[in-house]
Amino acid sequence: MARRTPVVTRRLVAAAVLAALLPAAAACATAPERAAPVGAVAPASPAGAEPAPAATPTAAVAPGRVPETLSFTAKTLDGTAFDAARLAGRPVVLWFWAPWCATCASQAWTVAEIAPKYRDTVPIVGVAGLGAQRAMKDFVREFDLGGTPQLDDRAGTLWRRFEVVEQSTFVVVDRDGRVVHQGYLDGESLTRQVETLAKG
Repeated sequence: MARRTPVVTRRLVAAAVLAALLPAAAACATAPERAAPVGAVAPASPAGAEPAPAATPTAAVAPGRVPETLSFTAKTLDGTAFDAARLAGRPVVLWFWAPWCATCASQAWTVAEIAPKYRDTVPIVGVAGLGAQRAMKDFVREFDLGGTPQLDDRAGTLWRRFEVVEQSTFVVVDRDGRVVHQGYLDGESLTRQVETLAKG
């Protein structure tokens, strides 16, 4: 068997540690107190369920119009200003994750692999919450997510806006600003969703 590189070994150890911590962290799976949701967000889908349609379909986005789903600003984990409005007109995937979440760690491999390929057609934006900033930054560094925007949502503002109540949750927004899926996606399902959106 080929010898593992130190980086791969370190990542496998990190994933194993996160998996061991999952039972203890399960009680913390709830997001901050809920607030008024963004208009088109559908309820979260249970694990393994088919993608949920948007609760209220919206009209196609007119040129220059920003849908409500993308009318927000934030700061990235490195302190850079982020304006979601600049993504209007393209499909977007928002990934809500926590730094101690073993499921998030397993999904991070897929995100790190496909995000650069679809950066210009289907941007994937991480929304980090339920943890300390240092732990979030360590997670991004450990799983090579630095090339993908990772928002610092320790205050839970975006988690409440999108009614995210657990991690890991993917919110998939089509080019018209409609939420076409909200909930869990494994690596294969995420890849398939992004590929389909890129072709549409």
